[in-house]
Amino acid sequence: MRILGIDPGLQTTGFGVIDVDGPRLSYVASGTIRTKEAALGDLPGRLKLIFDGVREVMARYEPQQSSVEIVFVNVNPQSTLLLGQARGAALAALVSGGEMAVSEYTALQMKKAVVGHGHARKEQVQHMVMRLLQLPSEPNKDAADALGLAICHAHAGHSMAAMARATGLTRRTHAQLKGGRVY
Repeated sequence: MRILGIDPGLQTTGFGVIDVDGPRLSYVASGTIRTKEAALGDLPGRLKLIFDGVREVMARYEPQQSSVEIVFVNVNPQSTLLLGQARGAALAALVSGGEMAVSEYTALQMKKAVVGHGHARKEQVQHMVMRLLQLPSEPNKDAADALGLAICHAHAGHSMAAMARATGLTRRTHAQLKGGRVY
């Protein structure tokens, strides 16, 4: 199975592609989609670059599944909204073909799956991705996060799918926020 991991960002979106054969993980490709060629104030142009970049990666590497990082709320709400739009462009690109299964993981879940604890630093993620995929050197931070998301899905995706089949688990379509907690 081939998995594509996406670490969304408005200026730099990381991608990582791995092959999974049972417990064995194999590196296929990784890199970044940069939007610096669009003018700073041209948000639609940047979102189009992300969309087109993800579509190009999908066409080239033909993944069967994908995983995307869930956006967390920053101190700055404007930054959160912009990041959410970049994530939306990546998600739209992934599902526009109609056949891509998309899983979503938080940065904490990814770090726990790759490093062993959820508060790992970027450098620790880079190093563990290099070790797990037997790379000659550490990938850049955005690509390492994307590869980490693919690794996280390779480790957790089967278990989550099996639990969903066994328990009739369904995705929540709504949530109520109360006192800082989702119910």
